[in-house]
Amino acid sequence: MNRRVNEPRRNTNTSSLTLIASLCLGVTACSPPEPDESNYVTRLLDDRSYKDDVFKNGADSPVPLDRRSWMVPLRYYEPNLSYRVPAQLNFLDEQPIFDIPTSTGQIRQMRHIGHLEFVLEGEEYRLAALLSEGDGLFIPFRDQTNGNDTYPAGRYLDLPFSSTGSYDLDFNRAYHPTCYFDEQFDCPYPPPQNRLPTAILAGEKLPPENERRIPLTDMATTPPAPRNEP
Repeated sequence: MNRRVNEPRRNTNTSSLTLIASLCLGVTACSPPEPDESNYVTRLLDDRSYKDDVFKNGADSPVPLDRRSWMVPLRYYEPNLSYRVPAQLNFLDEQPIFDIPTSTGQIRQMRHIGHLEFVLEGEEYRLAALLSEGDGLFIPFRDQTNGNDTYPAGRYLDLPFSSTGSYDLDFNRAYHPTCYFDEQFDCPYPPPQNRLPTAILAGEKLPPENERRIPLTDMATTPPAPRNEP
């Protein structure tokens, strides 16, 4: 969900979304399944190592060469299974397309298809689910770690479509937008309703302050609200 400025847009296809909604309506119980924990930490750490290699050596790395020495390897919170929870997608009857401001001052049109509802540490929360330009859901969010341990503008999650409406919501896989690495990227702000009133101590985080070589990009911590806000 991160683009360089003026990168061509892709059309959003809603046929998969329609199929998923109809399938979920036909299921007797659309309750979220318990996540599969087998080899979970090993797979998570392997994925992190692979991403580090791509960001350090890959031709398509979003990290400028002069920043790789201190930005990579990426920093993470330790894997924490309590931040991996089942979530249920509740579709909206009307799924509006609304305008979201981005880090470069542009406007991105995105479809709000529903809300992911979940329980984290005994508290109920929900996040607006946006239709990804790929094959899944895009969940941009902010929390109380932003500006200190994590990027001020928030972090993202990508979820593949589920045929039941039940999702494995894993904050251990939360990642920073590419505009953190390079200001030329165009990154959408999380909508205001996706500001969680708690600290999500999972996923990518910033290097220690004494290791940072440049100040964080001055992305507004309270960006303008999207038009036709979800």
